[in-house]
Amino acid sequence: MEITLASPAGLVASPAFSHVAVVPPGATTIYVGGQNGVDATGSLVSSDAADQSLRAVENARIALESAGAGLDDVISWTVLIHQDADLRAAYGAVASRLAREGEPPLVTAALVAGLGVPGALIEVSAVAAVIRD
Repeated sequence: MEITLASPAGLVASPAFSHVAVVPPGATTIYVGGQNGVDATGSLVSSDAADQSLRAVENARIALESAGAGLDDVISWTVLIHQDADLRAAYGAVASRLAREGEPPLVTAALVAGLGVPGALIEVSAVAAVIRD
């Protein structure tokens, strides 16, 4: 039994994302709701897109670990980026944290006019899957 990530023939091949995830019966699926670049008190860590991106991914990691998973177990990311954010800085800050061996996760990204947290420049959510013994 294994979790499969794939990019089928006929779809664009990318080292940054896969197109399909198959989670077999019996695997544990973990959903992480939207995480912004805020600290434990809910305050934005910075007005900088790179700083907020790092903290948003860190918050997702903390949430995943509370459920017995990690960043390498993520099969799908949703990334919302404020239209005024520096996209290259935001992605550049977290790219190495999200890199892993094997096929990359699925990624959905969108530029948006605003996020629920005033001043937030990024929000990430994740779906992870793990096979437990």
